[in-house]
Amino acid sequence: MQKFSRQREVILRVLRETDSHPTAAWVYARARQILPHISLGTVYRNLDRLRADGEILRLSVGDNTEHFDGNVAPHLHFCCTSCRRISDLPLPPGFDPALLAGAENRVTGCQLLLYGVCRQCAAHGNETEIQNKRRSIK
Repeated sequence: MQKFSRQREVILRVLRETDSHPTAAWVYARARQILPHISLGTVYRNLDRLRADGEILRLSVGDNTEHFDGNVAPHLHFCCTSCRRISDLPLPPGFDPALLAGAENRVTGCQLLLYGVCRQCAAHGNETEIQNKRRSIK
């Protein structure tokens, strides 16, 4: 692992202080509040390095944008198909990805992403709106 630069420390701190699974642009905006002269390229390079070093996770949720997670402890993700919010979920008791992969495979990591409608969107009736949109697309 490389020595941490001030920029990398700030980017990591920004990610670890949120649970919103932000995009690089969001991280950049927050990092600029602390380091006004940081560039977007520096943010992208450091996000790549932090991911390669296992310090953060990178998520693709189907919106053509990468999201980042400062929580590298084993957990699941839930993506609301209405508001697009990504949230953390605990692993089910006894969950073992190695058992799913079979004895002949060696698991080195696991990312499970669940899709659905979050409690807030369902409470506001957004679930019905999404189902209607899907029907009109078909």
